[in-house]
Amino acid sequence: MFLIDDILLSPLKGLVWLSERINDVVQREVSDEGLIKERLMELQLRFELDEIDEEAYTRQEKELLERLNAIHGEEEE
Repeated sequence: MFLIDDILLSPLKGLVWLSERINDVVQREVSDEGLIKERLMELQLRFELDEIDEEAYTRQEKELLERLNAIHGEEEE
């Protein structure tokens, strides 16, 4: 009985495992301070090279700075 249960549930267990790994990668990317700082520098370079306009630069910079502030807020808690 348990063997049949394992066989029937193995695709679901694999899907759950995969979704947990994807979630781990996303959480690391969102909370990686170095990556956010790197993206800020890349954004500034793109703005200085006139690849993006000031409005897009301001919007993206605000989003990145909010993420950076959220990381610092989590570290303080």
